[in-house]
Amino acid sequence: MKIIWSPLAVDRVEEIAKYIAQDSPNSAQKWVESTFNVVERLEQFPKSGRIVPEIVQNDFREIIHGKYRIIYRLHSESISILTVRHSRQLLPIDEIKA
Repeated sequence: MKIIWSPLAVDRVEEIAKYIAQDSPNSAQKWVESTFNVVERLEQFPKSGRIVPEIVQNDFREIIHGKYRIIYRLHSESISILTVRHSRQLLPIDEIKA
């Protein structure tokens, strides 16, 4: 399956990396690399993430990566990475269902 990152998801990864880099640029780089590695696994195992509890639809799923939720949507031939959120942040449904 092809993985497609939304502009919002890319922006979120950049924002989080900048925040982490304030304390440790090296840790920020490692976090970004590990985030992309975790997402790459979806190519082989697209349903490995759990169903997003706020939505409860089989095609909206998430991977928990450390303190972060990587929200994605399954399509017939691709996977859309919708957003990345800290697990303590509220998930605005309109942000991912648009």
